[in-house]
Amino acid sequence: MLVGRSIVLFALAALLEIGGAWLVWQGVREHRGWAWIGAGVVALGLYGLVATLQPDADFGRILAAYGGVFVAGSLAWGMVVDGFRPDRWDVTGALVCLAGVAVIMYAPRGH
Repeated sequence: MLVGRSIVLFALAALLEIGGAWLVWQGVREHRGWAWIGAGVVALGLYGLVATLQPDADFGRILAAYGGVFVAGSLAWGMVVDGFRPDRWDVTGALVCLAGVAVIMYAPRGH
């Protein structure tokens, strides 16, 4: 149950952080205005809140593992939202990152 909750929280965090950064990007780089930027800032703040809901209490572990989720999620976002086509090295790198997430977060520990 805790692993499932953790995965859902990582996915939600990625959606909020990547989506928030994308909204800011759109507001600034694509000249969509302050409403887009503001929505992005709110989403980025909510990302920070969601990260605190992980069942593990170690900040460094959560953020280190989340880095791998961010890598894979960013490629997925680019595919869905911007039509980005990752090559085999992008996919391989994302899979390596997700394997790292699994080791960091879900490996058995003796405590």
